[in-house]
Amino acid sequence: MAVPQNKISKSRRNQRRSHDGLTGANPNECPSCGELKRPHHVCPSCGTYADREVIAQAADADLEDDAA
Repeated sequence: MAVPQNKISKSRRNQRRSHDGLTGANPNECPSCGELKRPHHVCPSCGTYADREVIAQAADADLEDDAA
């Protein structure tokens, strides 16, 4: 059974784990509305992607009264 010969200090252990931390998000500005959005994703506020509307917003959509 493998057993370490010497104790690994907290400093050396934490130096080994220094690259395991999470990195922050990289938000981009939406070209149509100016809100922050994730890169290569549809803008959640205006529903556009690559300068074209992909998702119709609730205010823009025509809802019929008897559709429910």
